[in-house]
Amino acid sequence: MNSDKATTYGGQLLHEEPMSKHTSWRVGGNAERYYIPLDLSDLQAYLAVLEPDTEITWIGLGSNMLVRDGGIRGDVIAPLNALDRLELLDDGSILADSGVTNARVAKLCLKHELSGGEFLAGIPGTVGGALAMNAGSFGSETWSHVVRVTMINRQGQLIDRKPSEFTIAYRSVAGAEDEWFVSAVFRFAPREAGQASGIRQMLQKRNASQPIGQPSCGSVFKNPEGDHAARLIESAGLKGHCQGGACVSEKHANFIISKPQTRASDIEALIRYIQQTVEQKFGVKLETEVRIVGEA
Repeated sequence: MNSDKATTYGGQLLHEEPMSKHTSWRVGGNAERYYIPLDLSDLQAYLAVLEPDTEITWIGLGSNMLVRDGGIRGDVIAPLNALDRLELLDDGSILADSGVTNARVAKLCLKHELSGGEFLAGIPGTVGGALAMNAGSFGSETWSHVVRVTMINRQGQLIDRKPSEFTIAYRSVAGAEDEWFVSAVFRFAPREAGQASGIRQMLQKRNASQPIGQPSCGSVFKNPEGDHAARLIESAGLKGHCQGGACVSEKHANFIISKPQTRASDIEALIRYIQQTVEQKFGVKLETEVRIVGEA
């Protein structure tokens, strides 16, 4: 960080912040620096004073992230409260900042009788994370509804981009190197007269089939084409299998639960063991959906 400009930002800067406090698995080492910006302009000011080679890691609710026990070098930026705009625009589209939870977007769709956003209620985490990985559930995906996005670069500059400027696939978004999502505009269809919202049914299905309330990251692995990761893991006899304090959920085999005293290395070892076992038994190499960051 350029110390000559260090007074130009006004958010909260924490040093050696335990990432176990900020991830849904409740594991992970310390962040060298952990910054909580006041608002968008403060975030811009903070980025502007970072050295060009500073490693930057973004975090929302920490629901799709495994931080290794050695922690994260450089800066972790947590804009959850700074980027929290959510509003219905005059043309009927929805503007959502990257710090807004996906559940809030789904509720706004319900309030304004818009159809197609119900699936967001089933995705833990924020809009920023959903945009970064093209998150989806119940057969729908985030980028199917994106009209445009606003990005921020290392200099704190804002750039508007169209979906056509990205390479978008199943749980994958590429493009705009060294830029991060600030907000997006979504378009959902008006709900037809008499058409019921499916949010309640989706949440009931999720709660019945997933280990809600236990420390996990959501789905650990991407579904291979034409199959489901959970089916392969269960068929390999791995439900309930543990490595240290990390265990494959008995309720949903694509979830890993962390028990008290679990280390990130336990979870990562279990992930590798699952991948090796499924590949040996079925010839399928499971790819991780969860982001694994930091130093061992």
